[in-house]
Amino acid sequence: MKKLTIATRVSDLALWQAYHIKDRIEKSYPEIEVVLNKIVSNGDKVLDKPLALIGGKGHFTKELEDEMLAGNAEIAVHSLKDVPTYIPEGLELIAVTQRQDQSDVFLSHKYATLEELPQGAVVGTTSLRRRMQLLQKRPDLQVKDLRGNVNTRLRKLSEGQYDAIILAWIGLNRLDLLKDIPFTDKLSLDMMIPPMGQAALGIEIVSANETVRKIALSLNDENTYLCTRIERDFISNIGAGCSAPVACNAVVDGENVVFRTMIGFADGTHIMQEHVVKKIQESKNLGAELAKKMIDNGALELLKAAEETAFKEEMPQRL
Repeated sequence: MKKLTIATRVSDLALWQAYHIKDRIEKSYPEIEVVLNKIVSNGDKVLDKPLALIGGKGHFTKELEDEMLAGNAEIAVHSLKDVPTYIPEGLELIAVTQRQDQSDVFLSHKYATLEELPQGAVVGTTSLRRRMQLLQKRPDLQVKDLRGNVNTRLRKLSEGQYDAIILAWIGLNRLDLLKDIPFTDKLSLDMMIPPMGQAALGIEIVSANETVRKIALSLNDENTYLCTRIERDFISNIGAGCSAPVACNAVVDGENVVFRTMIGFADGTHIMQEHVVKKIQESKNLGAELAKKMIDNGALELLKAAEETAFKEEMPQRL
C-alpha cells in the first residue's frame, strides 16, 4: 500500500484528531502517504436543534462511512462517543486509541465552581446526560440548549448568554482554548459521569482490507478498548437512544475496572444509578451484565418514559 485515505469531519477538533492519527501512521509506516478526505457531516450542518431531534449520533458518522463504502477512504477517525453501537456491514470499528482525560469541565466568566452558581443561574448544554446530572444536583438551575462548534459555544458564554456552560475537557485542551476562560473547574467522574466513549478515538475500517486492519490495530490501546467495549455493550443491550439521558463510564483502576452508570429523566428525577468494581479479568461482559441488572429493575420502562418527556414543552427553555 502506497497511499492511505482517512475520512474525517471538518470541525477543528475532528481535524486535530485526524492529523494526530495521520502523524502516528506516518511515523510507524513511513513508506505510506496518508491523506485526508474532509467531509461535512449532517451533524455539522444542523446547528439549531438538539442532536436527539435530528437523529442523534449517526449524523456525525454516516457520511464518513458512506465515503468508505464507496471506496473513497480506507479509514475513518471518529470521536468514539459519536459512533453508534451499530456498524454498517462491510465496515468494522477495529481499534480505540489510548483514552485521555474523560472529565467534563465547568466554564464561566463569573463563577468559579458549579456550587457557587446562584439560584436560578443559566447553564448551557445540549446534552441530556449533563442536563439530568446538573438538575439532579441543582434543581434550581435553568438549563438551556447550547449548539454550535466549540468556538461558537465559548463566544455565547463570553457574550453573557449563559452564566456557565459544561463541555468536555479533552476537546478544549486539544485546541488550547482553556486559557482564555476566567473560571474553569474540572468535574470528577462521580460528579458528572461521561458518555459512552468520551475522550477516545474510534478507528473504523473497511473490513476486507487486511493491510488497513494491521495499520489500525497498531493504534489500539487494550485497556481503553476494554473499557469502551464495556460502555458500548451496556448502551447496546439497554437499547438507549440519544433521546434518553444516559451516562456510562468504565475506567481501569489498578487491577480493577470501575463502571459507573446512570439513567433517568432529563429534569434530574427518576434516577437509576449503579457503581460496580470488578477484576479486569472478570470484566469482559460487565456492560451486558449491568444492563441486564438494570433492565430487571425497570430500566426499559424508565428509558421509554424518559424519551417521551425529553423534549416536552415543560422542559427547561431551549435557545
